[in-house]
Amino acid sequence: MNAGNEKVRAHIILAGRVQGVAFRYYAREVAYRLGVKGWIKNLVSGEVEIVLEGKRKEVEKMIEWCREGPPLAMVESIEINWLPYSGEFNQFQIKA
Repeated sequence: MNAGNEKVRAHIILAGRVQGVAFRYYAREVAYRLGVKGWIKNLVSGEVEIVLEGKRKEVEKMIEWCREGPPLAMVESIEINWLPYSGEFNQFQIKA
């Protein structure tokens, strides 16, 4: 099997100007386009938390997008933890 097709899970915490800039809505569009599943939510700390699942190649593309984010965002740091794939998601959603 091609390594890019391996299914993976990534848990991400983004810090910087990542709330109030439509980050979650842009992320949902990018995830839909890439076929990545999972969720995104704002944290009370001002950070954004994301869980992604899908083919490694697509998850890595999504992470690359997260490093920049939407036009008004300014991502100062990104923390990525790779976890075992679970297959628990059937879509990408914004959590309250």
